[in-house]
Amino acid sequence: MSEAQLNVAPIPLVPATGCDERAVPLLLQCQRDNVEPSSVCSWIADHRSDFEAKLNAAGTILFRGFGLKSPEDFDQFVSAFGEENFPYEESLSNAVRVVRTERVFSANEAPADVTIFLHHEMAQTPIFPQKLFFFCEIAAAEGGETPLCRSDLLLERLAEVAPQFVTDCEKKGLKYTNVMPGDDDASSGMGRSWRSTLRADARKAAESRLSQLGYSWEWLDGDCLRATTPVLPAVREISPGRRSFFNQLIAASSGWKDTRNDPTKAITYGDGQPLDREAVLLATELAREFSYNVDWQPGDVAMVDNRISMHARQPFIGTRKIWASLVKAERQPIDENPS
Repeated sequence: MSEAQLNVAPIPLVPATGCDERAVPLLLQCQRDNVEPSSVCSWIADHRSDFEAKLNAAGTILFRGFGLKSPEDFDQFVSAFGEENFPYEESLSNAVRVVRTERVFSANEAPADVTIFLHHEMAQTPIFPQKLFFFCEIAAAEGGETPLCRSDLLLERLAEVAPQFVTDCEKKGLKYTNVMPGDDDASSGMGRSWRSTLRADARKAAESRLSQLGYSWEWLDGDCLRATTPVLPAVREISPGRRSFFNQLIAASSGWKDTRNDPTKAITYGDGQPLDREAVLLATELAREFSYNVDWQPGDVAMVDNRISMHARQPFIGTRKIWASLVKAERQPIDENPS
């Protein structure tokens, strides 16, 4: 199936004022009416290598007008790329999600008024997905955009204005601390229980899993578990000469806040020392320069290279149904002796 048969064309997206034009996703729009899902899947399968090159260049590909109506359609769409599935149940994601199919689950069950700050999916864990997909079934009546930030461009800018901070992040790495409840708490953007996260029914099993992953931990009142990661990279090489600010620094320092968690205690350098607060604020501010807000339309799919692009969620009004799918799990290098 060719692009001409589906009438697929790249459509220019206009960045908001102040947004670097290099941070704009690639939009591919199908302009054929009543397109069949089988035709779309065939087209995807025939152009996998082309998509890979385009994704590497843009960080995100936005597909629009391809006739997707349901999470099941989305499952077929993602499957056509031939990537290994990374099920939510097997992940260490902090978020509470609702599983719909083997590949598809809700993006986050946090309340509509909660802002989810920029992050690379599961960069705060030893295992992360190389790519992720989002599908809009229902767009919010107001708000609910998904900001996408090019972390490779952000790192270049940070290296210019805060070189010591970048050096410290690269040499020392980062450690993250998260307090998990005993049962899922959907009122928080990071309310997944330790039982679900660690796939453990009892504390002994949870401790065994944490030990295997290199975490330290402490049991707290109310059946809560405080877990601290091993030292994880803050900067990641994408390809020779190209690096990314691959971490959860912005989200952890800005948004890891609920009845159990305090953002000021959520992240340190790998040696346990606190981060330079001014540099963290600078990184958060500069990220806006390289962020594009995806204003969802029903049926849209965003394919995101998780190594290159961070994502977030704006608060919203009304019903919003965004589904997600993760593929190709990768393991992060663990630094046993941070500088």
